[in-house]
Amino acid sequence: MARSEGAGRLTPPAWLTAGMRPAPAPVPWAAVLRASVALSAPLAAGLAADRPAYGALVSMGALSGVIGDTADAYRMRVLNIAVPQLFGAVGVTLGTLVFGHGWAAVAVLTCVALVSGMISSIGAVASVSGLLLLLNAVVGAGLPMPDPWWTAPLLLTLGGIVVLVLTLLGWPLRRAAPERGAVAATYRAVADLYEAAGTSAYDERRQAVTAALNHAYDLVLARRARQHGRAPAPVRLLARLNVVVPLVEAAPAAHLRARLVGPLPAEIPAAVRKLADAVEEGRAGDPALDLPVPERPSEKAVDHALRHAAHVVHETDPDPHNVDDRLGRPAALRVRIRRTTRAVLLSGASWRYGLRLALCIGLAQALVSLIAVPRSYWVALTVTFVMKPDFGSVFSRAVLRAFGTALGILLAALVLAEVPRGWWDVPVMMVLAGLIPAFSAKGYAFQTAAITPVILLLSDVLNHQGFGLVLPRLYDSLIGCGIALVAGYLLWPESWHTRIGDRLADAVSDTADYVALAFAGGERPDRSVRLRARRALYRDLSTVRSEFQRALTEPPPTGPRAAAWWPLVVAVERIVDATTAARVRIDHGAPAPAPEEAAEVERELRELADGLRADDTLVEVRTELPGDENGVLEPLRQEVRAARAIAGPDLR
Repeated sequence: MARSEGAGRLTPPAWLTAGMRPAPAPVPWAAVLRASVALSAPLAAGLAADRPAYGALVSMGALSGVIGDTADAYRMRVLNIAVPQLFGAVGVTLGTLVFGHGWAAVAVLTCVALVSGMISSIGAVASVSGLLLLLNAVVGAGLPMPDPWWTAPLLLTLGGIVVLVLTLLGWPLRRAAPERGAVAATYRAVADLYEAAGTSAYDERRQAVTAALNHAYDLVLARRARQHGRAPAPVRLLARLNVVVPLVEAAPAAHLRARLVGPLPAEIPAAVRKLADAVEEGRAGDPALDLPVPERPSEKAVDHALRHAAHVVHETDPDPHNVDDRLGRPAALRVRIRRTTRAVLLSGASWRYGLRLALCIGLAQALVSLIAVPRSYWVALTVTFVMKPDFGSVFSRAVLRAFGTALGILLAALVLAEVPRGWWDVPVMMVLAGLIPAFSAKGYAFQTAAITPVILLLSDVLNHQGFGLVLPRLYDSLIGCGIALVAGYLLWPESWHTRIGDRLADAVSDTADYVALAFAGGERPDRSVRLRARRALYRDLSTVRSEFQRALTEPPPTGPRAAAWWPLVVAVERIVDATTAARVRIDHGAPAPAPEEAAEVERELRELADGLRADDTLVEVRTELPGDENGVLEPLRQEVRAARAIAGPDLR
């Protein structure tokens, strides 16, 4: 027993090892093939033209395009690849101009880091653009580039164009397929949710539905922002997506019904899957539904939502003026640019992140200017990746970066030691490049392990240092991780004294507003307003869940505190579900509750929100919440009681 206890003490904590376990994700074979061709073909062309350095630079640009190609819809992929390449060209130009200029390079890269950090807060495309701006500036300031000065940015941009061309090869055949696939995936997620009704798997399936619905709306509405006319295909797709919402809203009532009387009839999830197939294949025509006769209010809600969805999915010519696009006509480009610029300049969060990144990059460049560090640009590259704002926790990224770099260097050591430079680089690059998208889906450490040997091989084509740069690269990475941990994490109290309860308190307060809206005076509220409020609340709860999952990877005190609060996150999600189920049952015949019953539930939720804002310590609260035990609000009261009592003394 003692030996077992000693072994337990030697086991690393979960927050330290969470990211070292590969995520269960399928291999994206199309992306693997695209990366292999995009990075190896330029090397082959450079060798054939007796310009291997030119080929290596084009491959570096292609590497940036491969890393940034993370969207599904073709329009978003064009933006994700093309726009960051322009920022990358500016970055490498600035870096090339200050190469070998010592403290001038330190000053320029520090300013570039400030700008990069601030624009990274705008959105996904801006985040990748800020990353490439800084990365290429660091590479240009650390590696000798061919003359004249415009050669490097031109070749790097050409590499991005190669990836873009390969990406767009499927556009004529799959023009709207990603959007249709996302909407169909939402229907299938709803079918899985109905199958899980009444079981312990329901909560997990509901989270999958929320993620699928958010993703589908992001894709479809992004397309509408660029094609805002009343084109039939986008209108039809948006109408098919909108009618998923009533199906999702009826699911909590179906879950409650399944817990009482048993699983839903198999015909219901089967019918939803048939609708998914029709959406994905773009079929229309007469719907053929074989559904059981509904008896209870929850069954009537599911039946009504499913028949309405079938009618819209199979409608051949939807009315373009009867589709809620939930977006509105976008403002002019100059107006959006002006608004975004003002928001970034006036945002405290943008300035704080920009200053943190600038401080870390300035320290990294100052260190390598004072101390002779081989291939010194890798220190700043490491800092840039670790400090990336939307990659997760700075602490966990530093740990995972060191772990992934060590794995990547082992692979690079084998390549640099055993494979002669020249034409052998081409097949080796085909294999190594294909590992990047395959490993990126597994997690950050594995992505780092895949990217490291590729960059080392391309750097060696430019510098011909061979095996001699393997160990210095590991030292550089450890130095960069150390700088990020000290200057980008420990020196900023908001990193390790973060009040993770504030965001959850806001979600609880919004839930109280939703309860008030759902049962306003016992009357039926405006359904469209309630639907929008529910969708916004579920999206916010999804963000809260992501933030807490990120906090779980932090060291004490943040990680253990997030673990203690995690059950409350789940409880709030169940409260929203119970509220929706009660409202749906009322809409389909169940007696409405007395106004004071709903008001008492709302009051308890607001007290809970105030308590979360007032103290970091969760305190157990027992509440009676009296009311009709057979009434429609009884399941909601049970969930509120559980939320108030979920943080007992054993969790503090």
